[in-house]
Amino acid sequence: QVQLVESGGGSVQAEGSLRLSCAASGLTVSSYICSGWIRQAPGKEREAVAHINWVGVTTYADSVKGRFTISKDNAENTLYLDMNSLKPEDTAIYYCAAGPCGNFLAGSPNYRGQGTQVTVSS
Repeated sequence: QVQLVESGGGSVQAEGSLRLSCAASGLTVSSYICSGWIRQAPGKEREAVAHINWVGVTTYADSVKGRFTISKDNAENTLYLDMNSLKPEDTAIYYCAAGPCGNFLAGSPNYRGQGTQVTVSS
């Protein structure tokens, strides 16, 4: 059974930083097709924020390029998302997710955690 458990969300002021973590079980992040983070803000469509594929290539949404960094600890089977220079428009529920890359980019990954709230105030 696949489980993805997020942690690290919270409330910060604009220009602040947060680090999200995702502990995975039932799949191996080091070799899974695509794993990463998607987010959903109230009234907005789900957005693929960042993902890393099975050979370690990373992809970011244009809205977070240069500010967010995705990484993984293979030994701990954990994904991370370092978020810097946060903006109020980054406010959303962030979900750890995994699945075929096409599904991931469409915002409909095969596996998804429960989510963690990130709130950025101006």
